[in-house]
Amino acid sequence: MAGCVSQAAPSEPWLQNVSIVGVKQIDRIVEVVGETLKGNKVRLLTRNRPDALLSLPKMRKNELIEVLSISTGCLNNCTYCKTKMARGDLVSYPLADLVEQARAAFHEEGVKELWLTSEDLGAWGRDIGLVLPDLLKELVKVIPDGSMMRLGMTNPPYILDHLEEIAEILNHPKVYAFLHIPVQSASDAVLTDMKREYSRRHFEQIADYMIEHVPNIYIATDMILAFPTETLEDFEESMDLVRKYKFPSLFINQYYPRSGTPAARLKKIDTVEARKRTAAMSELFRSYTRFTEDRIGEVHNVLVTEIAADKLHGVGHNKSYEQILVPLEYCKMGEWIEVRVTSVTKFSMISKPTSQPEDDDSLVPWNENPWYMVIYPLLFLILLLSTIYSVDRFISPGFVEEWLPFLADTETDPNNDWYMNALERDDVVFYE
Repeated sequence: MAGCVSQAAPSEPWLQNVSIVGVKQIDRIVEVVGETLKGNKVRLLTRNRPDALLSLPKMRKNELIEVLSISTGCLNNCTYCKTKMARGDLVSYPLADLVEQARAAFHEEGVKELWLTSEDLGAWGRDIGLVLPDLLKELVKVIPDGSMMRLGMTNPPYILDHLEEIAEILNHPKVYAFLHIPVQSASDAVLTDMKREYSRRHFEQIADYMIEHVPNIYIATDMILAFPTETLEDFEESMDLVRKYKFPSLFINQYYPRSGTPAARLKKIDTVEARKRTAAMSELFRSYTRFTEDRIGEVHNVLVTEIAADKLHGVGHNKSYEQILVPLEYCKMGEWIEVRVTSVTKFSMISKPTSQPEDDDSLVPWNENPWYMVIYPLLFLILLLSTIYSVDRFISPGFVEEWLPFLADTETDPNNDWYMNALERDDVVFYE
């Protein structure tokens, strides 16, 4: 096991018989795995050692995306979180090391996207006399043409003093206009109990500024529902915030007590009530969409970096980091393509290349094409009748008369009314 929980609470009953890799020992994973396979239980938990080097060898989940951690630890003391207990205070990686890691990933290893990540992106540099805009301005200098950078999660307090500079970076042509700002609650009372060190007004100040100064910005946020001190009025304040901004990405979390945290000592809200609140916000989130019908026909340039779950589309993003699906046969991983939106869903837009005619049906999945819905049943019927005829003619003569009499030839049946009437007609000829 690895991560904050196992580092901060290794004595938990469910961790007693497993090996643990501490947050400061990721450079020793191979060693721990090897010993564990021999039947040994290994626990490396000391935090009294330097952080692992940024240049450690890595296996990327997606070879086109470099995930770059810019710091460890944080400056906050949130009452519900174990991160501080596990990782300690903020430690920012040096600016020069981060820029070099990004440069090497782009220019030597061929990645197309750089994702900055951290426990709190906005806090970077405050322990070494710098601020986040200092780093971002240097990183954009090493991004080659055709590549993009995406900012990770940042808590509200640490970007309030740099709104203009952050907006300038988000408007850079090689940076996605995307910002993940976890609000957690819209109630100032709950935020105080969480020790989040900001108010609803601060969050709205950031969101409003970015919406005004960064065209079509994509703002994601998080909510923690049923925190022990959250009242129904507090919950409604959070619902109102969602209604106001209609966040396209909303991570809804039902509060769960982490052992050893101050909030874990508080009385929990009834589970049934907690689930009701989670369901209510989930329903609200499903009731709206960023991708409305009036967006059909829009033209976008998208960078395709992965394959969709349906294995039929590539997943691309435009400047606003909106997810746009492109048929696989028309896109290449790691390259840009101009597309036209043909349909929309809750979480994405579906498109086809602008190089294809607008009325081209070849991109429509076979099970949605009206032509195939007619021809397939007809072909099946023809095949079925052919099979029945072959069985009756060559394999089991009389099969049709015995098992499918309604298909049998009745023209020579003397008892058939049509046959008897035909004998009296001059325009009917019988051959024997």
